[in-house]
Parts: sequence; structure tokens; C-alpha cells
Amino acid sequence: MVKQDQLWPDGPVFYYDTDLFCPTTDSFALGYFARPRHGERICDLGCGVGLLGALLLARSDTLRLFNVELNAQALVLARRTFAQNGWTADFSCGDLRDTGALPAAGTVDYVVCNPPYFKSGSGRSAIGQARQRAREETDCTLADVCAAAARILRWGGRFALVYRPERLAEAVSTLCAHALEPKRLRFVHPRADAAPSLLLLEARRGGRSGLTVEPPLIVGSAEWDAVYFR
Repeated sequence: MVKQDQLWPDGPVFYYDTDLFCPTTDSFALGYFARPRHGERICDLGCGVGLLGALLLARSDTLRLFNVELNAQALVLARRTFAQNGWTADFSCGDLRDTGALPAAGTVDYVVCNPPYFKSGSGRSAIGQARQRAREETDCTLADVCAAAARILRWGGRFALVYRPERLAEAVSTLCAHALEPKRLRFVHPRADAAPSLLLLEARRGGRSGLTVEPPLIVGSAEWDAVYFR
């Protein structure tokens, strides 16, 4: 079922389909963590229904956004969200492993992605192909995402993603293997006394070594209100 929601009362709207992708904490946290600069060209790899792009543009409508998504139904809703808010963006319906679906090499300043978290067959699969693709590495792996990001980023461009804490070592090694040097790391905790449930990581193409671990982001804290525009 297609639904409409608002980022804040009388604010930007977004559309989603409960049979495809529902709004998640992951996207809101990444939209808050990412730091694209005024007027930069952004690419959302696997944009789904366009929520992450909406979150970024709601904070800075000067950004120039390029959305890549394999699911045509999801992309229809992404286009609808952007049109409803009067935002201009580019859309590509295709596989991020296909260079023809991506922006030209070296033309992007900042890449964002909420990639699949789980190895295919590592646990109980989600119901429905769209949900399965979003959660499991059935169609693309983290290495595929990093390869796409490294290709389209300019030298010195940055890549921000949200991932699972238990795969931190793999995330760092995969980024480094694609000349994407991790520079900022932040963990999301459901409570101050609980282990992290998500990690937020930003890397720089061709960056020097040196990683900053930022203070934890706690669900329900005063700062967490800003994640949801409260």
C-alpha cells in the first residue's frame, strides 16, 4: 500500500509502499550523519523510494542529487516525492554494478548508501523480493557498492554509509581495498547502556589514514530529536 508522510508538520512529504520499503531508522540516521557541502553533487546508490535524498535536500536544497535504483516501482515513488516537493533530481533505473546506470566516472562529490546488511543465506530471509534485496546481498555486495562509489567519486570525494556493527572490520577492509579511506565513525545505540545497533561511516577517496570516532548517537536523546527534525 502506498502511503504519504511528512518529515515534520507542514514540511516536505515523502511516499513509500509498505510492500516495498518502509521508512527506517537507518535512513534517518544516515541522513543526519552525512555532511555534503553547499551545492555538491550527490549520488544515492540504491535510493529505494528516495527517502534518503529527501532527508538530505530537506537540510540543504542546494544539493544536486542523482538517484540510482534497480526497482522501477520504488523509483516511481521517489520521482513522486521529489516532484511533490519541487526538487529537481536525476534518476537512473538500473543496477549499480552496471556502469551505464551510474553518473560519469569522477563527477560526484558525495555518495550515500544504505546497503544490504546480511550475507545471502545467513539467516531468515525477508518476505518479498524487494525486501530481500534491501536486506540481503542477493543482488549486490558491499564490495559492489564500494566499487561503484569509488568509480563515480572525484578524487577527495566522500562516501557515507550505514551498516551493522558486527561487520565493521569487513566494512573498513572493503573500503580500503577500493581506495576509500575511513575518516569518520559513529555508532548508534538504542540506549546509553546498550551495545550499538548501527554504525555510520564516512570515507574519502584517496584520503590519508586517520579515523575520527565520534561520540555515540543515542536513540531517544536530545540529539536524536534532530535526526527526526523535531
